[in-house]
Amino acid sequence: MTTSVLFDAQGPRAKQRNILYTVAFVVVLAAVAWWVYTSLDEKHQLDWVKWEPFFTSPQPWQTYIWPGLQNTLKAAFFALLIALPLGALFGIGRLSDHRWVRMPSGVVVEFFRAIPVLILMITANAAYAEFTDLATEDRLLYAVVTGLVLYNASVLAEIVRAGILSLPYGQTDAAKAIGMRKGQTMGYVLLPQSVTAMLPAIVSQIVVIVKDTALGGAVLTFPELLASVRPMSANYGANTIACFTIIALIYIALNFALTSFASWLERRLRRGKKSTGAVVGAGPDGGIKTIGTPNLVTEDGRAT
Repeated sequence: MTTSVLFDAQGPRAKQRNILYTVAFVVVLAAVAWWVYTSLDEKHQLDWVKWEPFFTSPQPWQTYIWPGLQNTLKAAFFALLIALPLGALFGIGRLSDHRWVRMPSGVVVEFFRAIPVLILMITANAAYAEFTDLATEDRLLYAVVTGLVLYNASVLAEIVRAGILSLPYGQTDAAKAIGMRKGQTMGYVLLPQSVTAMLPAIVSQIVVIVKDTALGGAVLTFPELLASVRPMSANYGANTIACFTIIALIYIALNFALTSFASWLERRLRRGKKSTGAVVGAGPDGGIKTIGTPNLVTEDGRAT
């Protein structure tokens, strides 16, 4: 007889009760699904004529969906490209021993982390309209990217700081013992080890960046993916439900691809960390040198 340390084994009455709850939940879920289906069918939202353009004609994809997807990916790419290094910089700055570095970094991170990203986009758009002569489309793109960068860089800074602090302090002590400077300790010891711990949270924030581009379309009329629903629905017989469904599926596919790639990268990084037994030390000129020969570990666990 096996026992669990997490919970007590269920008795006969508990098993019957759980089965009853499961059946009740399935019945309620089926009833809700049937109600949604019948409601949509009564309003003719499931008629084939409303879904046909997405399966028989390239026009809605070429005219509305693809341009909107391009703008979404463009805004998310530039925001990520700027927010990642900024977040790493401020996250490391918050761990600095120097107060003149640590205090301003903390103020910037806490300030922009407390402001909703939508307010940052609106403020950036007003500032660009007042002080620059940018074209409308460029101004909207810059405003969306600016808001995403300011907010997400502050969140990524906390992710970086938490990832570094999650490492045992003995890692820092060991680096000091072999004569590494603070910058070398951070670059060669702490950051490489904390990347794997930070990766799931970073990917989650990347997904947030992709989705938050829709805020620019909802308020600033930035022509991103979700904003394509309104003109597309108006030109194809008020098929709002069909348009939102197609756009939602695109978002799901895009974010699923991101998370799948991140999972693959995390597994690869973990395997890479298990494949070396090299010892890192300080060279005579203050640089880094490898002491000994790395031990390569095969997939079956044997060292070579």
